[in-house]
Amino acid sequence: MTSSSPAKPPSTADRVRGALWGMMIGDALSMPVHWYYRLSDLQRDFGMIRDYQAPKSLHPSSIMSLASTARAGRGTQAGDVVGEIILKGKKHHWGPAHRHYHQGMQAGENTLNALCARLLMRSLSRVRGHDTVDFLAEYVQFMTTEGSHNDTYAESYHRDFFANWAHGVPVDQCAGATGHDTASIGGLVGLAPVVLAIAADGDVQQAVDAGLRQLRLTHKSQPLEIFAAAYSRLLAQLVYSPPESLGPLLQAQTPGLGKGLGALLGQAPNHQDAATRVVGGLYSPACYIEDSFPSVLYLAARYANDFEAALIANTNAGGDNCHRGSILGALLGAWLGLDAIPSRWRQGLLDSPALGQEVEVFIDRFLPAS
Repeated sequence: MTSSSPAKPPSTADRVRGALWGMMIGDALSMPVHWYYRLSDLQRDFGMIRDYQAPKSLHPSSIMSLASTARAGRGTQAGDVVGEIILKGKKHHWGPAHRHYHQGMQAGENTLNALCARLLMRSLSRVRGHDTVDFLAEYVQFMTTEGSHNDTYAESYHRDFFANWAHGVPVDQCAGATGHDTASIGGLVGLAPVVLAIAADGDVQQAVDAGLRQLRLTHKSQPLEIFAAAYSRLLAQLVYSPPESLGPLLQAQTPGLGKGLGALLGQAPNHQDAATRVVGGLYSPACYIEDSFPSVLYLAARYANDFEAALIANTNAGGDNCHRGSILGALLGAWLGLDAIPSRWRQGLLDSPALGQEVEVFIDRFLPAS
């Protein structure tokens, strides 16, 4: 593996297509083994995942029964934010031990954070820009409408937001404060559409600012903002100012990220055991941003010219692979373009036709000359 540029550089529009399809595919591929922390369990239940599968009813690493149903983090399940305000009719899945986080979802289906990214993409296209009032109205309606999606679990930030909303906090002030799991890579999943839309005007810093503005609607976390800015800048540069080689651009993001990431990225093509040596070895496979984002950069460097191998490696590394997969899929989709994504993965997404239409509308709105 090398980090040289693709043989035929994709057009800007195809980089946008690659990023938007990639973020959804990385999520759906990992969904059945999301938050598996013992690789022996993952391999026993699924073998090597190369294509979409449905989740099992039992999840050996699930601690959903320990999560608060009243707000963020762990706690009792006496509260009814889950069940009455969001995830209506699904609270009964939270109590039993080892219940899968994505209970009953189908192969190729997307989890909640990825669906919220699509929601943002539709809002951007509809109003032809980043209107936070429009997005928040759509977000509240989507999250509080029974049957609007099939997911069973909502990350802490969703629960905190709607705990505040239920107490009459103005919707633009409902974001929860930093907790032990607020600075999670799941917070970056919803940023790609706004970054890609705003960067189309040619100003990367404006795109970064828009990404942070979007993040602050649902997260109050200074630590997370550092990584959100790095991701937003990297994604905008890959699409609108693509480098000749991916490696140096990835290395430029590493100051302050720790654990010798810069040197690690320089060696990435030589490592054959990415999943075990780095993701789960040097870096925790959990959601915490200080480990998960460097893991994404490593996988992007290791598999710079192989979208399929990158997402398979990420999926089978377990942990918070859905959210890592969304970020990795967006970055490598932006670098390699749509044609680098296996057609079976695009066609196999459960909502593929509708997603395809939404992506094309988005491109027509923000790249009309493409």
